[in-house]
Amino acid sequence: MSAAGWFIVLLALVGANVPFFNQRLFALVPLGAAKKSAWIRIFEMLVLYFVIGMIGFALEARAGNRFDQGWQFYAITFSMFVVFAFPGFTFQYLVKRR
Repeated sequence: MSAAGWFIVLLALVGANVPFFNQRLFALVPLGAAKKSAWIRIFEMLVLYFVIGMIGFALEARAGNRFDQGWQFYAITFSMFVVFAFPGFTFQYLVKRR
């Protein structure tokens, strides 16, 4: 696997966890004193999935060998993105805080 491939995997791992480790929208926009709802976190994950996918697409096109992908590719990569989000989900919803 090339350096660009590992970069995308690392970027996906970080991007999948961003919605869970802070109370800001996309880690930039403060939402006020209220805690972020699960629906906002899911929306953030979807947007970040597509943004990271576009970055990967650009890196692949820049390398010169862009491949057409079917729905199976996107189903698998989205499933991997959800699995990558498990540490953040665990930290946000399953770890008991005192």
